[in-house]
Amino acid sequence: MPEPVRFDDEFLADPVCAYARLRAAGPVHRAESPDGAPVWLVTRYAEVKAGLGDPRLSLDKAHSSGGYRGLDLPPALDKNLLNLDAPEHTRLRRLLGRAFTPRRVEALRPEVTRIAEELADALPARADLMDGYAVPLPITVICVLLGVAPADVAEFRTWTDAVLTPVDPGAAREAMRSLYGFVVGLIAEKRAAPGEDLLSVVAPDLTDDELLSAAFLLLLAGYENVVHTLGNGLHELLTRPGTAPGPSTVEEILRYAAPAQLAIRRFPLRDVEIGGTTIPAGDTVLLALASAHRDETVFADPDGFDAERADNPHVGFGHGPHFCLGAPLARLELEIGFGTLLRRFPAMAPAGEPVWRSSFRSRGLAHLPVILRA
Repeated sequence: MPEPVRFDDEFLADPVCAYARLRAAGPVHRAESPDGAPVWLVTRYAEVKAGLGDPRLSLDKAHSSGGYRGLDLPPALDKNLLNLDAPEHTRLRRLLGRAFTPRRVEALRPEVTRIAEELADALPARADLMDGYAVPLPITVICVLLGVAPADVAEFRTWTDAVLTPVDPGAAREAMRSLYGFVVGLIAEKRAAPGEDLLSVVAPDLTDDELLSAAFLLLLAGYENVVHTLGNGLHELLTRPGTAPGPSTVEEILRYAAPAQLAIRRFPLRDVEIGGTTIPAGDTVLLALASAHRDETVFADPDGFDAERADNPHVGFGHGPHFCLGAPLARLELEIGFGTLLRRFPAMAPAGEPVWRSSFRSRGLAHLPVILRA
């Protein structure tokens, strides 16, 4: 029996090549997560896409046979869409979906454009696009969605950064407590005086705990992913001057340079066969999105970046009942985020080597130094 795949430094240094070797060897592999836990890694597009929509693969960690715990979140935050199956998932998704209708998302275009333009105005001639643009844009949009007062945005970002990219565990715990308390107070305000924000729209049909979990899910899934997709995409576009930031470019970035390497873990409700391998009930299954997006049986020239790729069935937002609820908003942010910078600074150029922060789950940039030329 082959040795399990390990997400060691060699793997993380070049995940594209590592996944190519795994796809060539087969669709399913035994692996070990960085903490040593045994997992099953699915690497080919057909099996990954099928797994994303397979009701036999549960997102509820109560079905884990190995005592999986995941993030150490308070119980009220743990019960979110990323940890639920039908019918509870279906009910919450239907209610939260009212805040992400095409009409409501499109109505945000002027505000997202204003935020992007103001951030671009504030960039110095030599800038770090992560700190000055890719990070503040989505967190400011999230504050608009949640109805956070402008005066509180800076503190809100400080707490969010400490929770999502922890350097000091003690500081991260303290930030989580502060963020938790802030959102509890925010929900109380919205119940007392509803507005047009997301919390106000869905509050009549959700409990306080459900509103809490929805707000934190927006932070966990809607902030960090957009930050790093913006950063990764800008890094790619810097090497391809003249690329038009249209819809097909955004979709190609979501395939070629999306930060998420893996979909959220799943647990089989019973023994299931995937790609000819029987996976026991309760084992942890990881679906490798980054590998699926380079599958040569689905994508022509998968290792090439094609801003005009017409046939691009990527699964960057998932597939099936768990397809990302915020996908329309993410696409809007990316379209405006890329378009604003490329229009304002068509001759921007690298000002040094980018600094990557990699894990087996996510590949994104910590710093992207550039020279901005109008």
